[in-house]
Amino acid sequence: MELSTTVIIIVITVITSYWAMRSHAVIQRWMFTPYLIDKRNQYDRFILSGFVHKDSMHLLFNMFTFFFFGGAVEQFLMYQLGTGLGTVVYILFYLSAIVISDIPTFLKHRNDSYYQALGASGGVAATVFASIILMPLSDICLFGILCLPGFALGGLFLIYSIVQGKKGNDGINHDAHLYGALFGIIFILIISPASATNFIQEIKNFRLF
Repeated sequence: MELSTTVIIIVITVITSYWAMRSHAVIQRWMFTPYLIDKRNQYDRFILSGFVHKDSMHLLFNMFTFFFFGGAVEQFLMYQLGTGLGTVVYILFYLSAIVISDIPTFLKHRNDSYYQALGASGGVAATVFASIILMPLSDICLFGILCLPGFALGGLFLIYSIVQGKKGNDGINHDAHLYGALFGIIFILIISPASATNFIQEIKNFRLF
């Protein structure tokens, strides 16, 4: 496996997530808790919460998705901006997505002392939809069994997030998927406006069989 920036982010997230799963003190300090961010100025939770996950399945789903979509965005940015600058912009893009996607939730729940969430939802969603804008028809295979074009898998990912977000009982900030997705789309269109035309053309030419 190539030691790309995407892989490095995944490795760091896996390590910190398992550390948090085994430490109540860490999970409580890193959890996205709008009330504590607002009352105690613990703004680092915006970033830290993106590196902890509820359980192994939550971690696997996020990192598996990020692995397949993140590589495309990383390579595109390095091609557009050069290896050094492209890598820096990619890291900033991912971290910014985690923060920005959580802002609506922060504003909504900052006076709710019971609300908590965690996970890399915003960063993953932003990466997914940035990649889909670039390569909407690129096939992604789920566990080597079910293969779908990127835009279809991304749509399923968003539907899953909306449904789970309405339930709102699993400690995962599913609303961040929506805002992360919007951030990813806007970001990639700013970097490459021509991607919009390419996206529309590829979708128009898509044939199921």
